[in-house]
Amino acid sequence: MLDFPRWKTIGISIILLLGIVFSIPSFLPEKTFNSLPGILQTKVNLGLDLAGGSHLLLEADIADLRKTQLDNMEKTVRAAMRGSTGPDDDIAIGELSNSGGRISFLVRDLAKLDEARERLFRETGGASMTGQRDWRIDIVDSTRIVMTPTSAGQAQAVAHAMDTARDIIDKRVNELGTREPTIIREGNDRVVVQVPGLQNPQELKDLIGKTARLEFRMVDANADPNEAAAGRVPVGSEIVPYAEGEGSGAAFEVLRRQVMISGDQLLDAQQSFDPQSNQPVVTIRFDSAGSNAFAKTTAQNVGKRFAMVLDGRVLSAPSINEPILGGSAQISGSFSVSSANALAISLRSGALPVKMQVVEERTVSPELGQDSIEKGILAGIIATVSVLTLMLLVYGRFGVYANLALVFNVFLIIAIMAAFNATLTLPGIAGFVLTVGAAVDANVLINERIREELKRGRRPFQAVELGYTEASRAIFDANVTNVIAAALMFWFGSGPIKGFAVVLTIGIVTSVFTAVTVTRMFVAHWLRTKRPTAIHI
Repeated sequence: MLDFPRWKTIGISIILLLGIVFSIPSFLPEKTFNSLPGILQTKVNLGLDLAGGSHLLLEADIADLRKTQLDNMEKTVRAAMRGSTGPDDDIAIGELSNSGGRISFLVRDLAKLDEARERLFRETGGASMTGQRDWRIDIVDSTRIVMTPTSAGQAQAVAHAMDTARDIIDKRVNELGTREPTIIREGNDRVVVQVPGLQNPQELKDLIGKTARLEFRMVDANADPNEAAAGRVPVGSEIVPYAEGEGSGAAFEVLRRQVMISGDQLLDAQQSFDPQSNQPVVTIRFDSAGSNAFAKTTAQNVGKRFAMVLDGRVLSAPSINEPILGGSAQISGSFSVSSANALAISLRSGALPVKMQVVEERTVSPELGQDSIEKGILAGIIATVSVLTLMLLVYGRFGVYANLALVFNVFLIIAIMAAFNATLTLPGIAGFVLTVGAAVDANVLINERIREELKRGRRPFQAVELGYTEASRAIFDANVTNVIAAALMFWFGSGPIKGFAVVLTIGIVTSVFTAVTVTRMFVAHWLRTKRPTAIHI
């Protein structure tokens, strides 16, 4: 017990000092906090239930998802009918349509009808574990293939789209600089988004409500403007309206349905400024495949116009004056700096696979959270004072050491949470109070074991040594199981449960350190200095 080296004492003292230093900024006013050196500007973030913020409930537009599913399958059909070995392997098709919730096309060479169907079977698959295929493929009138999505395939598409949408929304929200947002699925087609500290939800709505589906498509130069105004366009083209505030007087463009380059091929998107007009723009950069496709498209269509389409609205439709070979482009429009930055974030995070509509919106007032904080602090103070008093009355000097360790434990919990930018929620406060109440359990085990050894006639030094050695085994075993339980809550839980698990996990680790190692340092120093002949505990 007396063998407690100086280097260990210094190391423990440094850890405790750092815990105090890095926990203090969390208690300082915002103005004072901002004046601290950068290394000390770490504090515990408050969750939505404590700091207030924005709450949104988003619902997927299933009709839009069905349309996207059909559009993607149309592209797949066209690609599948192109041979892999060259033009001789192509299967000629015609009258391709994706109306009525199904894909329909004519196979011109009847001898290749079965081969066409076989290629489509390879491009489709099973719908999860249902035993059904995601598309039903039928031959109608001996020449036409009709593809219809099955109910199992549609359910699988919705589930996959919602999982992807949740991940993309998570990326977008985190790029706003917010901390610990809660983003979870609710039901089959809804996502809940809660962002602490954001009192104006409009910026959040503008960001996550944007599908950010970017497409580069050629303008159909053969379309008659008068016919287009009447809603009649050539086969393979469609009318696409301009975005609000764009178009220089034109209300729409007639574009080819075929997408030349899509946002899936983007490598990066950043807000910047046009060097000529100094207006905010978004600069995009394609990956290698996108760069090659962009260069090839612009080289083959010099003198023609192409349109940049975002979420089904034309942003601009400039002429191609020369091939664009650098793999980058510039999106201009009626942007402000914030809207251009929001678009860049949306493009970087990827397009939402389905449009999301806000069906519920509310702002949580920080005053409600302040009441919770005050009651949580009151509960924490009462718990701490009660524990300190009990330990002092029952164990005397050893109770004083346990109480000092408890105080250091509180500082360490706050410092670690601040260092990792963890968020404190109302359940987190409950976890904090629980940790404080249970932090002295280890000291109770140690002190009771020392009492037992003294009753058996052990000398003070032997009793203390055996007390710490034997009790430590049980302490570590018990807390390992607690950490496992907390880790499972964090892994499988969401929102409030995660907040509780974070505080509980940190509290378990720090309480074992302070209750065992720190108190042992205090006791060893006392024994080495005073060398008592008897211990009253």
